[in-house]
Amino acid sequence: MSSDVRKYYEARKDEDDYIRLLESKIKYLETEKEKLLMKIRYYKSEIEKLLSPPLIEAVVLSILDDGRVVVKSSTGPNLIVNVLGTVPRDKIRPGQHVALNQRGSTIVDVLPEYEDPYVKSMEVIERPNVTFDDIGGLKEQIRELIEVVELPLKNPELFEEIGIEPPKGVLLYGPPGCGKTLLAKAVARESGATFISIVGSELVQKFIGEGARIVREVFKYARKKAPAIVFIDEIDAIAARRLDIGTSGEREVQRTLMQLLAEIDGFKPLDKVKIIAATNRIDILDPAILRPGRFDRLIEVPLPDLKGRYEIFKVHTRRMKLAEDVDLYELARITEGATGAEIKAIVTEAGYNAIRNNRRKVNMNDFLEAVRKVMSKKSIREKNIDILGSKEKEYSTSYMF
Repeated sequence: MSSDVRKYYEARKDEDDYIRLLESKIKYLETEKEKLLMKIRYYKSEIEKLLSPPLIEAVVLSILDDGRVVVKSSTGPNLIVNVLGTVPRDKIRPGQHVALNQRGSTIVDVLPEYEDPYVKSMEVIERPNVTFDDIGGLKEQIRELIEVVELPLKNPELFEEIGIEPPKGVLLYGPPGCGKTLLAKAVARESGATFISIVGSELVQKFIGEGARIVREVFKYARKKAPAIVFIDEIDAIAARRLDIGTSGEREVQRTLMQLLAEIDGFKPLDKVKIIAATNRIDILDPAILRPGRFDRLIEVPLPDLKGRYEIFKVHTRRMKLAEDVDLYELARITEGATGAEIKAIVTEAGYNAIRNNRRKVNMNDFLEAVRKVMSKKSIREKNIDILGSKEKEYSTSYMF
């Protein structure tokens, strides 16, 4: 091959390499251009979002024959509005939350299903570290709770086979400190169902209809998360006996109670939702809430007897280092009239006595001193309650005359 031909091929090869280099640069620049265009489109959409007017939330009330929709706006009035063509019609139904254009009040979007954050926060996520084995002296009450609450949720086919409807709810009543809330905690731990915990006073709201709305949302959420258990502690806060004469606040509490009655035994079935309520003032509850069909079982949680107190002492001292002279049966005998909470306080106080004396074991004298301290405070409280009760009676009598 001559030198001229060789130079020609070398020059041609250099040109091909140069062309390939330019082509790769062009592809790289096109890729960069696409990335920059994507960024421009993104920032344009963000600017449009910032400049676009806010939307108004509304709830669909009904759909008219001409295609227009009646909605209740969050700003107050009911409106008859049109629907944007891009919004799917099959998703618009009564009760659905939608977004309205601020200028023309046209439905421009269907919002996802709404869950009240206040109601959602009532769900117990972290289960209490309490089991039925941690409760002493309430074997019969535990058996009834399992039959009424757990069994229908875990084995509904048993009731279908027998041909009966399982009870809807259970009411725990008795003196304070006897284990009503503790039983509910054990149910929350053992049942495995969604557990929603409410205190009765949380349903007492300032604005008219707000308490009833919360009750409605609670049971709606429970049905959605079924199987579920709704626990209402201190139910006497909203379920006291209704009076003909009362303030506007009392009438609002009565509206909340009526919504609760309707949810428990109304047109909508509870399905796999069970109700547990607790109170220490069953004497003031409205008769409407105590009838069968609402709370089918009324379970008394009384003061523990001698055997019950002994079992409670065993439960609370099973992790303690006890001296040989400790007699739990004797402690149960001398603490007649004590509640479960007071027995727990006695055990805790006995442990403090041992720590105070720099000992690692708790002896009988520690317990006797704790019993003396706790039970003396109990007698002082009861004496003060009697004095207050007599003063209230005296005041009401003088007021009447």
